[in-house]
Amino acid sequence: MNTPHDRRQFWRSGFDAPALVTVFGRNHAARLIDVSLKGALLEPDDSWLAQTGQPCHLRLELAPGAMIEMDATVAHVKGRHIGLHCDRIDLDSITHLRQLVEFNAGDRGVLERDLAHLIQAH
Repeated sequence: MNTPHDRRQFWRSGFDAPALVTVFGRNHAARLIDVSLKGALLEPDDSWLAQTGQPCHLRLELAPGAMIEMDATVAHVKGRHIGLHCDRIDLDSITHLRQLVEFNAGDRGVLERDLAHLIQAH
């Protein structure tokens, strides 16, 4: 989650929830620590030996029929935490993520800023 002294460009929404990561056709259970429009931070439940640059697919079920899915790349591995960089996300997933960020930030301006950064990066 962001603090006033945090210099991240994207709001990170703390979200303790189960997630599923698929790497080279193998599923790995994980706990999602936080998520943003730019990626996610998670802690795997098993012995997945993530490597920087490794492609994967993240699936997070928010509620029955409502999920966030993204194709990602492992951006960093620090201890048990794995940071993912979002490479591709579908419209339904970005809509759910947008609602989650807006709800947790409590400020629509944060979401608008994040979307502007995301558009500017591309």
